[in-house]
This record gives sequence, structure tokens and C-alpha cells, in this order.
Amino acid sequence: MNDRKTRRQPIDRLAANPLRGMGMALMLWALTAITAASAQPPKDPTSRHKADTAKSKKTSTAQHSQARREKAPTSRHLHKTATTGIPLGSSEHTQAWTQDVATRLQLDPVWVKNTLAQAQRLPSVEKLVLPPSSPVAKNWAAYRGRFIEPIRIQAGVRFWQTHRTVLERAEREYGVPASLIVGIIGVETLYGQNTGNFRILDALATLAFHFPDAHPRAAERQAFFRSELEQFLLLTSRSGADPVAIRGSYAGAMGLPQFMPSSWARHAVDFDGDGRVDLFNSPSDAIGSVASYFKAFQWRPGMPTHYAVSLTPGLSDMDSLLAPDILPTFSVNSFMAKGAALEGTALQHNGPLALIELRNGTEPPSYVAGTENFYAITRYNWSSYYAMAVIELADAVAREVQSKP
Repeated sequence: MNDRKTRRQPIDRLAANPLRGMGMALMLWALTAITAASAQPPKDPTSRHKADTAKSKKTSTAQHSQARREKAPTSRHLHKTATTGIPLGSSEHTQAWTQDVATRLQLDPVWVKNTLAQAQRLPSVEKLVLPPSSPVAKNWAAYRGRFIEPIRIQAGVRFWQTHRTVLERAEREYGVPASLIVGIIGVETLYGQNTGNFRILDALATLAFHFPDAHPRAAERQAFFRSELEQFLLLTSRSGADPVAIRGSYAGAMGLPQFMPSSWARHAVDFDGDGRVDLFNSPSDAIGSVASYFKAFQWRPGMPTHYAVSLTPGLSDMDSLLAPDILPTFSVNSFMAKGAALEGTALQHNGPLALIELRNGTEPPSYVAGTENFYAITRYNWSSYYAMAVIELADAVAREVQSKP
């Protein structure tokens, strides 16, 4: 789907979206009430996974991925003050930005000014984008338990059964497995139950003009959110949707698949054929858009996401195996030469591999050999823990669906 077509039909029915559940996913580490028992891999939703800084041909992929999402996976814990803020305020700097955006994007300057005048600065959002002051130990078992659980699996089964025809069509047209699409939407928003309770205008404006200086990459992140605010204004202006009425994550992600505005413009598709793209109220559009996103990020049909791996006792080359992080770098032969043993179909794998480490608190880490498709999933969220949660939820739901007549 080319960008020109999707940009003609963005956010058509956002303002009509009834909020469901408590709202969008916040990482538990970001909440002040986090406890070690619910520990998960600390992940700043505005940080770049270290694999994305690796020098490789995939650098541009990582950069586009950043525009897809700047949010954390689903949690039922939300600040009740999601919409409580203070007036954004207007300075010479914001006034100049407003005029520049209106000129560059050919928007009505009065509309842009009046829209920003309604934005609220949210101190809670400023806190949420900061790295945790006391990071907790990464714990794959705890992280996994939040997503691979009966309520989410059964919701996934219902979603699959309800939208089976659409999922099958998406798999045929884009080559992306139906199970992966179901896994993504399940981890992101519990199939639409938690799409977010922050006004997108407030969240993006806060991070565009008041991104906390304490963040180690404040200038870069602020520039990113200004770009996303521009895209949000462009989308709502063209569609006629009320920008004040649209809600999503604390960092501006929207709908069932939690797309950032730029990803909505680039990758969202009208998969139900009604002439508009609606990621809030059209599961079909959400399904097609997730598939479109993965195709754009080089999903390889038929390739496994990972293989089992065992490490040679006393392995001395561990540092070099882990150095590329989640970026697939090693051939099968070089992987095994460094002490990472594979077997079965993994020995015939045609493509690079990465050693994926999943820490388990005080227990020994778990390891898998990640493929380019594993890496593709991390383009949705730069975390190996996230990718494994999506994969395992997808597998669990698929098994349930296959077991039913």
C-alpha cells in the first residue's frame, strides 16, 4: 500500500470511538507502585533498543520502527489523572512552530493555533517517559505471565473466530501469519479493551514542547514527538476528526494496534473496503494494517521466528555472541563455531541468526536463536521480551483455535 493512498483516508472515525476498559498500556516499571514481584525488563518507551544503534543495513528499518510506536505493552494499571493537566501555554517558540507547521503542511494557521490552544500539559506523561530511577531486574517469567494467561488467550480465540475470514485474507495478501496478527493485537490492547485514556493532543503536545530535560536523549526524543504531533494535526485536519476527542497511549499511540500518527499515515490500510481507515472501530482495518506494517518491515513468509539453542559449557565467546544483541548477524556455521549449538531444521536455516537472551531474575537466563522474523517483531517494540510474548501468545491462541471443532 503506497503512502499516497493511505494519506488520503486517515483517521475518519476516531472522534466517535467509545473508550473501552481502563485505557492504554503502561509499563509497570513506569508506575511508582511497581514491586519486584511484578518485575519486567525495564524499557523506556522513548528509548532506542541498543540493537537499533548497530551499524547494519537495517538501520533505516529501526528508524521507521520508532515512528510506529512509542509506547509500552498492555497493563491494566493506569494513572487516574490521565486527562488532568495544565494549559500548554504559548511562547514565541511555540507560535513560530505553529506558523511553520501550518505553512509546510498547508494547514489553516488559525485552526492549528486554536487546536494547540486546547492542549493540556500533562506532568504525568513527562514522568512516564523518563527511565525508572531504580530499575528492576529483568524477569522473563514474570513478563510472560502478564500476557500468556487464560483471559487473554480466550479473548484471542474469540477474536480469531469472529474475524477468521479477514485474518485469512490478510495472511494471503501480506504473507503474515494470522496468529502473529492476533498475538500483536492481544499484547497491545487485549483486542481493543485497553486502547488508551490519554488525549492524544495532550500527550503529543506535552512531549513536543515539554519533553523532560532529565532524559538522556531529550533533544532527539523531543524532535521525534514534534514530528508525530505534526502528523497528528495533518491526519485530523484532512479527515475532519476532532483532535481533542481522540484518546490513546501516553506517548500518542492509537487504536487496536497502537499506531503512532506517522505509522497510521504510512502503513494503515482500508481493509474492510468502506473507503476509510479506522483503527479504533474496524477490526478488519486493524488486522490489515498490522499485516501491512510487517510486510513493510521485511517479514519473510514461512521463516520461523526462532530456534531452540543450547550453549556449550564454559563458553568463552559469549560476549561476541551477545554483542549484536537482537540484530541477526551470525550464519549457522559461525553461530555454532562460537559455541551456540543448533539441531534439526535450524541447521538448514538460510539467513543470519542472533543469540537472544531472556533474563529470569536471579535464575539462569533463557536463550533462543532469533531469525530475521524475530527481528521484524522487535520493529513493533524494541524488546526481545515483547517479541517472545507476542510469539507465545500467538502460539497459545492458535493451539486453542485448532483444538476447537
